[in-house]
Amino acid sequence: MKLVDTSAWIHSLRPDGDKNVATRVRIALESGEAAWCAMVRLELWNGARGAQEKRVLRDLEATLPNLEMTAEVWQLAIELARKTREKGLTIPATDLLIAACAGHHGADLVHADSHFDQVPTV
Repeated sequence: MKLVDTSAWIHSLRPDGDKNVATRVRIALESGEAAWCAMVRLELWNGARGAQEKRVLRDLEATLPNLEMTAEVWQLAIELARKTREKGLTIPATDLLIAACAGHHGADLVHADSHFDQVPTV
């Protein structure tokens, strides 16, 4: 399973997106490994531009597995926040939550956001 982060979806949804990132998303979709979580869905809907992007999001909602944001995911995100702050890093809470979700569910994270490279291994 691959949890596709908002940063990667954006590259795949936009014509001017990074083609290498878009290819990674396409491969995850075609292999049936792509998934998302509620935080990614919220971020995507919050930034959706135009009818085409909204149509794609509706299609994804009908087909993509949703990784649940359980109490354990939230607790893991809190632990990741603590660990990153101890290292002097401030990672956006949304990214910590998405990383925790991927870790909890044993999913690889497909992203184009350097913040995830700073999050300790889950």
